[in-house]
Amino acid sequence: MKDKSSDVKKVTGRPDLRLLSLGMYCPGCHYGIITRVICEVIEELGVAGKAIGLAGVGCSFGGAPMTIDIDWTSCPHGRAPAMATAIKRIYPDAMVLTVQGDGDLGAIGLGCFMNALVRGENLTTIFLNNAVYGTTGGQMAPTTLLGMKTTTTPLGRDIQTNGYPLHVPELAATMRGVAYAARCTVHTPANFQKAKKSLKTAIQKQIDGIGYGIVEFVSACPPGWGLKPLECLDYISERMLEEYPLGEFKNVDKTD
Repeated sequence: MKDKSSDVKKVTGRPDLRLLSLGMYCPGCHYGIITRVICEVIEELGVAGKAIGLAGVGCSFGGAPMTIDIDWTSCPHGRAPAMATAIKRIYPDAMVLTVQGDGDLGAIGLGCFMNALVRGENLTTIFLNNAVYGTTGGQMAPTTLLGMKTTTTPLGRDIQTNGYPLHVPELAATMRGVAYAARCTVHTPANFQKAKKSLKTAIQKQIDGIGYGIVEFVSACPPGWGLKPLECLDYISERMLEEYPLGEFKNVDKTD
């Protein structure tokens, strides 16, 4: 009898850059899926040997340096774009990326981020938007939805007290030194593939020396949202994407 196992072909597996160490992510968190996106894109572009990552403070720091086998450095809270600027200028041939959460980039680090955009630094930023401060207890973040309940907005975020949610790639797209700005998600297989394409485009802009690339990942935080992992998928589709539409907001081959 023919051994059927000889006809079996491996079609997928763990990316080579994905380390076997365990991450710190909660069940249902999408950061682990995003980790795979990052690994696959870096491998497919062939830039692992010259990739340098800068991790923000929070959940974005807790997983990436421990699970992605490239050079990493930790940063003071919100200062990843400033440190990335220095590294890129010292090592211009390196592929330098920052991985930052909504609090790290959008609150304490907004000044560093905006100044990097104003300067038109040749960097790539992966922005993780789960609409809450995940590590420190589920407080309101700059990206928290209107009406969304958090530990610091128990009645829901309101305009009069807390203002409006921050739209990062739309903001970045207005800056002349930005070559690529997009928003994606990984809550479905189809969107996983679209996210890979967006991140690959953003990194390619840096490789080609065109300008800054920013990709936002809308992602789930089951503990912060008070939902089960599967419920989070519906919440993304029905609530998050209503406020944060997916797509490209800027894609140019030349910046001023």
